[in-house]
Amino acid sequence: MIEHISRFFIAMLCLFFPVLGLSGCGSTAMTATTRTGFYFDTIINITVYDTDISHANEALDNCFHLAEEYENMLSRTVEGSDIWEINHAQGQPVTVHTETLELLNSALSYAELTGGAIDPTIATLSALWNFSENNAAQDSAIIPPDSAIQEALSHVDYHAILINEDAGTVTLTDPEASLDLGFIAKGYIADQMRALLLSCDVEHALLDLGGNILAVGGKPDGKGNVTDFRIGVRKPFAENGESLLALPVTGKSVVSSGNYERYFEKDGILYHHILDTRTGYPVRNHLFQVTILSDSSLEGDALSTTCYVLGLEKGMQLIERTPHVEAVFVTDDYQLHYSSGFPVETD
Repeated sequence: MIEHISRFFIAMLCLFFPVLGLSGCGSTAMTATTRTGFYFDTIINITVYDTDISHANEALDNCFHLAEEYENMLSRTVEGSDIWEINHAQGQPVTVHTETLELLNSALSYAELTGGAIDPTIATLSALWNFSENNAAQDSAIIPPDSAIQEALSHVDYHAILINEDAGTVTLTDPEASLDLGFIAKGYIADQMRALLLSCDVEHALLDLGGNILAVGGKPDGKGNVTDFRIGVRKPFAENGESLLALPVTGKSVVSSGNYERYFEKDGILYHHILDTRTGYPVRNHLFQVTILSDSSLEGDALSTTCYVLGLEKGMQLIERTPHVEAVFVTDDYQLHYSSGFPVETD
């Protein structure tokens, strides 16, 4: 595992970067340097715009080092990660990194906000449904027995998470409970990558963490100008990559959650990965998708799932009372429902 990178060390990393003189930027066009990797069980793409390709590559090196660090810290499937250790501690306290405490506190705030409709202890139930394998093998997908679903559901309760801030420990008071921060972790990591890039004098970049988009600044056009990035919002279930709409984005996060991402069909019924913590079965509320536009990618990541679970009416009410956040809800008739300040730009 690479050396732990805290916020303090993010600044230290950038001491190794060559300092670029800005006086020559007017005569040197920024070019795009892109790198791809596989972390958090998904493909991530990061594009950095810079006048110096070596500087861009060093920035990308540090971003991918950060991705590796967080995967080794926050993944529930990486043995030895904080989350893995908590899940296998049999109810004993586990000392974790400061970042893990911070992320768990954020996850718990959304659990409290929704009365448990979003719950970071859902891993036991999610594992039972096994959407990763069922999605890949539609013809042989297996629906868990209801008795097993109800047993797993009995261990979904965020109140079982006990955080001791002073000791830096986390305890699951139910030894059968299990954490999964998938609804919020990629957003948190994207925000940390943006902080890293900005502290290293990268002013323009585009982060794509498995569809979680975060724009750092705007998009240089190669002629000395900076425009908005154009971010397409995918049409649910479209096989050709068709977009429903395009968003002009500068310095913002765009995150979508929906029932088309991981699912299988059985006897004409679609089963998707966003589970209802009241029933143990996939959420049924006539929504295909929710897309969140926000300053913080963590907030966008959490709210996209939260609003999907809450449904159109309650989800829209939450967005309208949340500052600096907009949303578009896509119902199962492909109608688009916008929050009051959502910027609409069609393809």
